[in-house]
Amino acid sequence: MKILFLCQYFPPETNAPASRVSELCRCWAQSGEEVTVVTAFPNHPTGIIPPEYRGMRFLREEYFGCRVLRSWIYATPNKGFFKRVLSFLSFMVSSMLVAIFRAGKCDVVIATSPQLFAGLAGWVVSVLKRRPFVLEVRDLWPDSAIQLGVLKNRMLIALSRRLESFLYRRAALLVPVSESIRDAIRSHEVPEERLLVLPNGIDPELFFPGIRSSEKRKEIGIGEEFVVSYIGTHGMAHGLDRIIEAAHLLRDRADIHFLFIGEGAKKEEVVRHARKLGLERITFLSTQPKKEIPAWYAASDLPMVSLLDLPVFTTVLPSKMFEIMACERPILMVAKGECARLLERARAGMVLETNDPARMAAAIEELAGDPERCRRYAEAGRRFVLENFDRRRLAETYLQRLKQVAGKGE
Repeated sequence: MKILFLCQYFPPETNAPASRVSELCRCWAQSGEEVTVVTAFPNHPTGIIPPEYRGMRFLREEYFGCRVLRSWIYATPNKGFFKRVLSFLSFMVSSMLVAIFRAGKCDVVIATSPQLFAGLAGWVVSVLKRRPFVLEVRDLWPDSAIQLGVLKNRMLIALSRRLESFLYRRAALLVPVSESIRDAIRSHEVPEERLLVLPNGIDPELFFPGIRSSEKRKEIGIGEEFVVSYIGTHGMAHGLDRIIEAAHLLRDRADIHFLFIGEGAKKEEVVRHARKLGLERITFLSTQPKKEIPAWYAASDLPMVSLLDLPVFTTVLPSKMFEIMACERPILMVAKGECARLLERARAGMVLETNDPARMAAAIEELAGDPERCRRYAEAGRRFVLENFDRRRLAETYLQRLKQVAGKGE
């Protein structure tokens, strides 16, 4: 089975698309499939390409048995609508050229959203190679951009919706990451047999329980304080300013420390907000290597998952919630919809369906004062995620459907 996968993000980037694609491809390669990934030079979310990659227009690498072909991209920070669109378009064009002229033969072409220009590139490549096209739908785009107020122009909205419907109609297989996204795709009259819900999962070899009193706590200069953490993209979708407001309400609690790790469009604004409020028991770190994230979760007492209260975000299942559960930590989730329902089913944390800072502060105080409850949440979450979201089993399910689509099924 020769699998060609187009995705703008890939390790050493650490965002959700990079993690999902790299772990799936690694599993397929380990099972004997020939996997080629066409991706961009790493730059997310800062827009800065690492020194070892600068000045290149094409590079061939290997990643755990996968062939990785990196194509040129207009690198820009993950903020600013028009520059981001230019970045998306640059990858669309360069990835098509690399996939067509350098990737060789394949049995199936996969492209992953949220930005649909990568999907369009995948479809063009599939047509020219005369192979089935598979589209992963990780986010309802352009709905998320519209509801966040990023996409406002009526003509661009109309064109985006036409592109969305175009790709949905032409994919031999659509792979939404949640049941809610699947239901939204159905409204485009996509038959059930062309849908495979494949949620995000975890690599149990990477995400596992660690020691709380580790070197990580020493790095940020804390001892036995109750650490509330947010680890991930500091973007427009996450409402991190409300967490800062909650930290302000808890400013007199010397035993509670807040930790933010990551970069993103809202990072500078969040840091400025904390400084303006004069918060002292708060630490901001840049994006950390993926292999170190489990240790940072181990050093945390209460990791948070936060999404704005917008309809489009009721459909998502953030990958970080699975990683936190695998690291055996309780979750404070500020969100509605499918992710909230799943957390409650797992009994792995507390759900707040409002991003009111006072409610957040009260919940943090409640959990900080109940270590036994936190322990129960943590243990239940790890059991649940290992039973239901092991990436290796998900990859095998996915592979069997790909073989059917490519006419190689048993």
